[in-house]
Amino acid sequence: MSTLLIEGGHRLAGSVEVEGNKNSALPLLAACLLTADECVLTNVPRISDVEVMARLLLDLGAEVEGIGSTTLKVRCPQVVKDEPDGALVGRLRGSVLLLGPLLARRGRAQLAPPGGDFPARRTIATHLESLEAMGARVASGPGHVLETPDGLKPTSLYLYEASVTGTETALLAAAAAKGVSEIRHAACEPHVVELCAFLAKLGAGITGGGTSTIRIEGGCKLHGAEHQLWGDYIEAGSWAVVAGVTSGDIEIHGARPQDMEVVAAVLKRMQIQCVMDGDVFRVEQSEPRAAGRITTGLWPGFPSDMVSLVTVLATQAEGQTLVHDWMYELRLFALEQLSSMSADLFLCDPHRIIVSGPRKLRGRPLDSRDLRSGMALIAAALAADGQSRLSPLETVERGYGRLVERLQGLGAKVAKLP
Repeated sequence: MSTLLIEGGHRLAGSVEVEGNKNSALPLLAACLLTADECVLTNVPRISDVEVMARLLLDLGAEVEGIGSTTLKVRCPQVVKDEPDGALVGRLRGSVLLLGPLLARRGRAQLAPPGGDFPARRTIATHLESLEAMGARVASGPGHVLETPDGLKPTSLYLYEASVTGTETALLAAAAAKGVSEIRHAACEPHVVELCAFLAKLGAGITGGGTSTIRIEGGCKLHGAEHQLWGDYIEAGSWAVVAGVTSGDIEIHGARPQDMEVVAAVLKRMQIQCVMDGDVFRVEQSEPRAAGRITTGLWPGFPSDMVSLVTVLATQAEGQTLVHDWMYELRLFALEQLSSMSADLFLCDPHRIIVSGPRKLRGRPLDSRDLRSGMALIAAALAADGQSRLSPLETVERGYGRLVERLQGLGAKVAKLP
């Protein structure tokens, strides 16, 4: 495991390019299993989560070229097994997306408990209910075992929660079920829309992507396709916060304007000077002000993935900000280390935290317990006096490619230690 050594107190400036959305890359790779033809994905993020998913495809019999690059070519004439490697599954929550394609190609799927952030607190009940509605039945065995002796069937389905990966699981299965399926209370996030667009390129008939009701005409023979991934707006928002807490000037290239609106709206409420110009999101030196209240929401609400980062920004803002993440509990608990950096935080309950600022933070050893709070703590360390050491760095590198190189390119005094 590696440690990131951070010398804080330096103003960052320059430009940075975001790659494709991590949360799109994983379902698109899973979708490649639905066809025997070649699929080509470009602008793929060079992150460890994508590499794990690519190696899961290899384990299932696919041919994958370009692992570690921004272009992946996937061919899967045969799926040779229905149980993906348990060690890899245990590293990636997105491995649950393999269930639908495995049922489509093999009629059976056996999946070890998926890993990722907070695996014990994030169930896959919505995913399993969707697949059962399409004819899958639960079988005995370790982990999650599903069988479809009569194949996948179209269905009319209401999701109990608008889960992103739950919606994607249902979409992947419905694309292989002969007939028309309808998914209601579907997630509307851009990565769900992107999966719909890719499935349409493969030959599935899909309408309603980006709305709460999606209709899928599935069951036809799917063919290969090429797709360039849309830029990762969460990564772009992360770099915007880094600019905000270091009084920096950063140009962020590659995100779509329609995806950045939800992030920019909160940044502007905090008096961060930012503007979208084409595919460039520009953040200028600012004096942050408290936003009063920031609440997460389902798309197009403020994304929960940005909560940890915006909490760090609030420590540098004049006044008090109430951050309310009603969707998840553990994101705020992961920020307790900010208090030992001299941040003024009051945790009201598992979902609400009051941040008073501005506070001069102090460097210290930091523990990256999950992907997003790990990046948030890096932002805090960049704003702090003195040195910080964050480990394991690999937790953050799951979602931020070439992180050390890009930080250094912006003028950050950081080094990766073995």
